Amino acid sequence: MKKQIIAIDGPAGAGKSTVAQLVAQRLNYVYIDTGAMYRAIAWKVLQQNLTVTDTNAIINIAENITIKLTYAEGKTNVFVDECDVTDEIRNPNISSMVSEVAQVAAVRMALVALQRAMAEQGGVVMDGRDIGTCVLPNADVKVFLTASIAERAERRWKEMQSKGFDVSLAELTRDIGLRDKKDSERTLSPLVQATDALLLDTTALSIEQAVARILTICEERQNLV
Repeated sequence: MKKQIIAIDGPAGAGKSTVAQLVAQRLNYVYIDTGAMYRAIAWKVLQQNLTVTDTNAIINIAENITIKLTYAEGKTNVFVDECDVTDEIRNPNISSMVSEVAQVAAVRMALVALQRAMAEQGGVVMDGRDIGTCVLPNADVKVFLTASIAERAERRWKEMQSKGFDVSLAELTRDIGLRDKKDSERTLSPLVQATDALLLDTTALSIEQAVARILTICEERQNLV
């Protein structure tokens, strides 16, 4: 049976990573968190005391960085140049700058090439903001996963609270709204639903329900082959 290429796109806080990870686990596929890859570059930008305006330096980082994703005990771990940055890249400081880093054309070119190479053999679930439209336009299954801003903000707030970050719900709601605007209005690979992607609104769905919906879609597409 052919191993599928599954693309899951959607805005910040929609639950893409959690859902995509579980889908990959159920199918015994490889999960590729592209958002974590951009966060990894943003992390290194901060480590080098650079700002988002230091374009040439950021490009140099993107072209020379070594990013490795591993999966263990139900969690994707992110390594930058052999350093485990899994928790550090979820810091609010990273979240506030990653969108600007991702808008640098050379950064996207470097990561897209890497992401396509990772998916070449199939059997992957990749999530991000432009997977179905740009990175993997020929993916076998495309899903656009979303939820209301209020729901996404509350999910992110609970996640931040559990990790010890003192962030207000109102602040997160504002930040997610601004992130949506930046991602959807950027010139390079904007956040948009692919014309052949299935829209899946998870506002009123549990994680398991969202996973089940996507697995059903994958099975239906597989039967059409």
